[in-house]
Amino acid sequence: MPTAADPVDATDRAGAAASVRYLLKLSRPRFWLYLAGPIVVGVAFGATTVPRLFAPENVLLFGYFLLPANLFLYGVNDVFDRDVDEDNPKKNGREVRYGGDRLVPAVVVASLLAGAGTFAITPRAAWPFLAGFFLLGAQYSAPPLRFKTTPLLDSVSNGLYVLPGAAAYALVAGVAPPAEALVGAWLWAMAMHTFSAIPDIDPDRAAGIRTTATVLGEPRTLAYCAGCWLAAAGAFAAVDLRIGAVLLAYPALVAAVSWAGVAIDRAYWWFPAINTVVGAVLTMGALTRIVPPGAVLP
Repeated sequence: MPTAADPVDATDRAGAAASVRYLLKLSRPRFWLYLAGPIVVGVAFGATTVPRLFAPENVLLFGYFLLPANLFLYGVNDVFDRDVDEDNPKKNGREVRYGGDRLVPAVVVASLLAGAGTFAITPRAAWPFLAGFFLLGAQYSAPPLRFKTTPLLDSVSNGLYVLPGAAAYALVAGVAPPAEALVGAWLWAMAMHTFSAIPDIDPDRAAGIRTTATVLGEPRTLAYCAGCWLAAAGAFAAVDLRIGAVLLAYPALVAAVSWAGVAIDRAYWWFPAINTVVGAVLTMGALTRIVPPGAVLP
């Protein structure tokens, strides 16, 4: 019988550990909060009481969009971008390159099946946003639509990143978020996606893929991103001037990056931290509606 020291068992454990490390890297931990962060913001703006902030279904929704949803989204992306990613320098270090194994498709299916459970814990008001996330998440990379290969649609379809936040708002408020907030968030996500596509311009052109960034080129893509972020700030200002003011940080960053001559493939990696700070500011502002600072400060 096998023992604890059996070399076969040791090999199996090493293989399992390697698979876990691979999947974690595939899920882009640096970008986990791009999906899970909007859940926190949506709950903070939708809730009206402290107990509603910490309802179990909120925690479950956050947990799903923290890891399983990222495995679904980036797993689909990596499977259908296998040929393109052969020449993508980002896959040489910070990200993994899909090699054709069966593990990733299996995990994608498992993550999608787990995602079906989000409909069971949310009200009907949240269902269109959840359905939109899964539809756009798949069709951004997968045929037949493969939005990522169609200029402008690749940008517009990335509103999928704000849909979890809209679902979270609907979960706690029972209604959809304000239309102006949805428009502002969608424009923000469009700019984020297109900014992140700038480092891929050369490998995408080499692979014959047309995107908003490859069509516009770097200077005009930066202008497009700044315009989207300015429009996002305007839309959010219609909800609350203070939110609009916070969102002005993004076009200001584009201007600073351009003026300083910072390489986009370097600035691209700053945005997870920047988005976390902005999300935290918005969340703290929303929480003051529930617990005014004067109620807790001496």
